[in-house]
Amino acid sequence: MKQELAPYLPVPVVVKREDGGFGLEYKRPHSIGKVQAFHGSFGMLVRAYTYIRMLGAEGLKAVADHAVLHANYLRARLKDTFKLAYDRHCMHEVVFSGRGVVEGVHTMDIAKRLLDYHMHPSSIYFPLIVPEAMMIEPTETVSKEELDEFVDALKAIVREGRENPALLQEAPHDTPVRRLDDVKAARDLILRA
Repeated sequence: MKQELAPYLPVPVVVKREDGGFGLEYKRPHSIGKVQAFHGSFGMLVRAYTYIRMLGAEGLKAVADHAVLHANYLRARLKDTFKLAYDRHCMHEVVFSGRGVVEGVHTMDIAKRLLDYHMHPSSIYFPLIVPEAMMIEPTETVSKEELDEFVDALKAIVREGRENPALLQEAPHDTPVRRLDDVKAARDLILRA
């Protein structure tokens, strides 16, 4: 590391004492603080293992089948609304492109408008090889009614965008926090309170 970054190193820092020995120094006013040990994602592994054991082999196959069924159901219901990135049977996720669906409206605008419908948006802009990507991964536990509600919301958002693109471009409207300026947030980082 460069010498000008030394004041910001985490503590304790190993320093050479006047007697030639070494010691630990904690008093560093600009330090980022003490770094805690990382023990991996043990809790997540236990949760996944518990879920697998709870379901058993047959149950695990059934939930995988449901996830694939749900993704293909969404694919069939939305293929006339959004452009399919890959026009074929999908596995547990379906990828659409929001490019050109509504003139002047981006995938981010659609995702933000979904918040006004009290729905969590899908993954957007991934995979990177799909322009304006929307990757929808319905879980095995979601009901058909919930899938239909999600589809209806997306279709309504597209209709709204065609009538009034600004409604989507300025979304969300009904959340405690309005749309954040992502560029400003990336450029003016505030890492401490």
